Amino acid sequence: RRVSLGSLGLVLGGVLTIVGFIAYFSDNATLNLVGFFYGIPILLGGAALRASQTKPVPMLTPLTPEVLALRQQQQTETLKKIREKATGYLYGQTHLEESLKPLGLEPTDEERPVLTHLGETLVDGSYTLVLRLHSPLIPFTAWQERREKIERFFGPGVRAELAQPTADTVDLSLIVC
Repeated sequence: RRVSLGSLGLVLGGVLTIVGFIAYFSDNATLNLVGFFYGIPILLGGAALRASQTKPVPMLTPLTPEVLALRQQQQTETLKKIREKATGYLYGQTHLEESLKPLGLEPTDEERPVLTHLGETLVDGSYTLVLRLHSPLIPFTAWQERREKIERFFGPGVRAELAQPTADTVDLSLIVC
């Protein structure tokens, strides 16, 4: 998931299609068929994937050896899944889309908070995954009201802390207990 399947499809399909055109004009029927019958569908599939892809989320800060060591010891399976999904390409969905619905933090597509950055740090000696979300249409008070529900959803063994670095941004820190 670290490689864009859309980009891979575009490159591979493009090369096969070009080979098909070259073979067509040089009367090489076998390569012509391969180029057209495989190249064009792969090219179109790559374009479709590229159009629906969500790019990996950038990191807030570089990962330190201390945080990496603590992550390997303390991270829960849920935090691992969140980190892996957020740092890979997704197709046809946004990051945390399935997590925000049950929490009541996605009333409509327009109001959906967008995961903009991911951070890993230590809080009180515990591994912490920080989710920075752009949330201009959901007030910070709505996030605070759902803090306990967020803990239950991402738990067990996880404590949630909320911060508002800017008016449109919410930092959700998931701290391993």
